[in-house]
Amino acid sequence: MSEGQPTDHYETLQISPNADPDTVQRVFRLLAQRFHPDNKETGNAERFRTLHEAYSVLSVPEKRAQYDVHHQSLRQERWRFVASGATADNELEMEQQLRCTILEILYSRRRAEPGNPAFSNYELSQLTGRPREHLEFSVWYLIQKKYVTRDDQSGLTITVDGVDFIEHNHNANVKRRLTGAS
Repeated sequence: MSEGQPTDHYETLQISPNADPDTVQRVFRLLAQRFHPDNKETGNAERFRTLHEAYSVLSVPEKRAQYDVHHQSLRQERWRFVASGATADNELEMEQQLRCTILEILYSRRRAEPGNPAFSNYELSQLTGRPREHLEFSVWYLIQKKYVTRDDQSGLTITVDGVDFIEHNHNANVKRRLTGAS
């Protein structure tokens, strides 16, 4: 991981943390071929270096085990507030809370890592504790409201409208988190 801004090697290689070594190698070779600087159409030296760094960690079992421990603890510490969400009385409230949680996660990411503000559906699934399929409606809604947008790699990023919504509704969100009130 680089200093100052941790890199998610699993996200870099676009694989699950449960991926087996063969999958890590196959995906790396595919992406390395695509982003190799000698590839005239899609070459990207910086992206290739990032891929190679991720592969050099995830392809060695000892390094991967060490990375996994650090990676999991970092994610849990950094996004601990997601687990403290208020309980909802019905599906409508749960959906509203999920949308607010997604916006809060993307808002925090934008502030913490302005150079890499996006989260993939997989990451949001991990952070919210919800299957990706359960996030589809929420993501669709947030995109239609123009609170979030997708970047070139299909990652979700909060928009200015989303930031305004979070900041305008900050007191209500805090109250909802602390008391469970809607």
